[in-house]
Amino acid sequence: MSHTGSVLCLNLLLFLHVVAHFRNNAQQQWPVPYRRVDSRPAADSFCEALFPFCPTGDGDGRIPSMRDSDVISVYRLQTPVWEFKYGDLLGKLHIMHDAIGFSSSETGSNFTVEWYELFQLGNCTFPHIRPEEYAPFWCNQGAACFFGGIEDLHWSQNGTLEKIGELTGNQFNDMAQWVQDDNETGIYYETWTVRSDPSPNATVWFESYDCSQFVHRTYRKLTELGAKLSSKSQTNYTKIYLFSGEPTYLGNDSSIFGQPALKNLAGDIRTFYHTFRPHQTFVDFAVSLLEAYEKVVLEKSFYLYYNFEYWHLPMKPPYIQITYEEVPLP
Repeated sequence: MSHTGSVLCLNLLLFLHVVAHFRNNAQQQWPVPYRRVDSRPAADSFCEALFPFCPTGDGDGRIPSMRDSDVISVYRLQTPVWEFKYGDLLGKLHIMHDAIGFSSSETGSNFTVEWYELFQLGNCTFPHIRPEEYAPFWCNQGAACFFGGIEDLHWSQNGTLEKIGELTGNQFNDMAQWVQDDNETGIYYETWTVRSDPSPNATVWFESYDCSQFVHRTYRKLTELGAKLSSKSQTNYTKIYLFSGEPTYLGNDSSIFGQPALKNLAGDIRTFYHTFRPHQTFVDFAVSLLEAYEKVVLEKSFYLYYNFEYWHLPMKPPYIQITYEEVPLP
């Protein structure tokens, strides 16, 4: 490399270091606010779901209008993830899925609304490493699904089906419009909540954006509209935590994977995510577990993708934790 090229590379690295330092120390807000978009883009055809998204309902979250004279019952719904396939297996680990049910007193019709991954949890948590694309490829959209009926046995057998309040028809219609607006602008699923440590006063670096967060947002909107919500049981929800020191901002696809000077960082990110690639053989999976342990626990390193940007997490014990903790109704 020529002297001029070396100087340019050095200047670029210094510039990126200053930008990262400025973001992390002068302006950075914790937790990092979830970035919304103006409108939902179409999903890439490369992304495929093992189980179709919203197979019997409206995948755009559209909800029919109710008469103002109607009284709409509100139900808290919770069941183990993939209960339809594995029964209560994941429920024993407190890995639960959340939704909201509604019932019309005038028509007797029941409805369910939920928000979840378009292409299953694994695709929303880790990307694909494609030979033809240097940057990792993400299939991490999530969306609202509205469908007729409440599958009583599905929710009550191993989970929760509990009436928690009532709405007028107008309140329901206002909520329905809010769900569509929320669904159009909040488009990507985020599995992890990242905190500084497990203590109650820990700093939260990043919040998750998942099915339970949709339920909490909807409950808050319902109370804003005047609904009174209450539960006779403890309202617990699944949280998946990563624990780290203060994260370092790295950049987006073009700033990392489009810069020759950052090829080592780009390669490290690709190598990290390759460990978590889908469709591995049993032997490959066993090797990947060892590689993940080495990277996350021994090297104390994790790359997080949030708001279409990459962050480095300096990991701390206990590294990762799944909890089932109470979040009171608003």
